[in-house]
Amino acid sequence: MLPGMSVGGLAGHLARSVLQVEWFLDGQVVGTEPVSPVHYYARLVGTSVPGSALNVGVRARSEETAAAGPAAVAEQAEAAWRRLAARLDKEPTDRRVAILHRPGEEMLLDGYLRTRCVELAVHLDDLALSVGVRCSAPEATLAVAVDVLIAAARERHGDQAVMHALARRERDLDQALRVL
Repeated sequence: MLPGMSVGGLAGHLARSVLQVEWFLDGQVVGTEPVSPVHYYARLVGTSVPGSALNVGVRARSEETAAAGPAAVAEQAEAAWRRLAARLDKEPTDRRVAILHRPGEEMLLDGYLRTRCVELAVHLDDLALSVGVRCSAPEATLAVAVDVLIAAARERHGDQAVMHALARRERDLDQALRVL
């Protein structure tokens, strides 16, 4: 389990990774310069501090979603998944998506869906560990997640630090691979 997060909250957070795709697709775009998925993660602050504003907000939104109960959350996520399967086929990959929790910010749909791969891969793993089962995201999803997270680590810490984290752990002073 993640510090300060219930299993229900974690399930709510995982469900939101799917649910908010529709919310963001329906959000109002204003035409700002789109943010890349790499920059979206590289600039996060306080990811490893349970009491950070980022983590407090994530837990609150996750628990709010979980309050509907496990069956309702699963039903909502499954229904959204079905709608998105049909809807995303009709959307251009360069369509702009409003990032509703960061007003005025936008991403291209293709990039935004890459962030969903990160969230699904990371939090499916978290949830599986929390309930004592073995489960992981599909290999293609994991590959996208690793690519985005490594690129975010490179943007945040630089190549030298990432190289140390990968090859010389004793020199990894900044935990350069830690993005979330």
